[in-house]
Amino acid sequence: MDDEVEFQFPQIFRFYRSGRVERLAGTDRVPPSLDPVTGVNSKDVNIDPSNGVSARLYIPAEVGHGKKLPVLVYIHGGAFCVESAASPTYHRHLNDLASLTPLVGVSVEYRLAPEHRLPAAYDDAWTALRWVFTWADPWLAEHGDAGRVFLAGDSAGANIAHQIALRAAAEGLAIKGMTLIHPYFWGSVPIGTEITDPIHRGVHDRFWMFLYPESAGLDDPRRNPVAQGAPSLALLGCERVLVTVAEKDFLRERGKLYYEKLKESGWRGEAQLICTPAADHVFHLVLPDSEQAKAMTKLLSLFFQKC
Repeated sequence: MDDEVEFQFPQIFRFYRSGRVERLAGTDRVPPSLDPVTGVNSKDVNIDPSNGVSARLYIPAEVGHGKKLPVLVYIHGGAFCVESAASPTYHRHLNDLASLTPLVGVSVEYRLAPEHRLPAAYDDAWTALRWVFTWADPWLAEHGDAGRVFLAGDSAGANIAHQIALRAAAEGLAIKGMTLIHPYFWGSVPIGTEITDPIHRGVHDRFWMFLYPESAGLDDPRRNPVAQGAPSLALLGCERVLVTVAEKDFLRERGKLYYEKLKESGWRGEAQLICTPAADHVFHLVLPDSEQAKAMTKLLSLFFQKC
């Protein structure tokens, strides 16, 4: 039975009938450190040990005493199932952002599916955001600017970021801005030039229902934030939103639609859409030394500086 596969998502994971999970990507980890290239220091903090919620914090080592910096709450991608705040990919990305902006980074470690089905990831990200607003950590207390707290995430992490931004607005937590990088949004009906192949779409539909069997279906607002009955995007409390998409990414039409619906919703903030030509999903993380990746990191840094 241990070798009998119950469900698999190509290149991401296999789930066996025994309950064993075999992850096919995103399993490498690196420790926190003083980075010799960027001069950024990092450490791991426990937020809710009972649920395994933690975060990796980043701060420029040379920041002056009492100097206030923007705070970036970052939610990693990985299809809700792989990757980590401690992965080499995200460790490097947060080091770069903390150095370039500069800022205090809070990279959220949330419980992964399928061992922890959704909505566990959403709940953990919300727990982490509330913890940030307690200012309990010394780095946040001394250097975090309470008036410049940002949310960001890529792919599934962008999906989560949108949801907790809505919750933050409803509960009075002041988010300055939000960046959704190649967001994982989807729906039951194809839009624009989106993939219409029934086999491809079927894989993603089964994937969602496997990860979130208690969801409202394929157009659950957590999957399709512009579906009928979803919370109005006008309820977002932040002042600025940056949505980035990549030309070769099959998710690009959903990111564009989110941006368009946000602008039409009556939301009073400033929205920006950036499409990177000839680029694929999370290209800046896959090929961080490319010129396109460096331009993307600079774009993000400028967004966090501008507000």
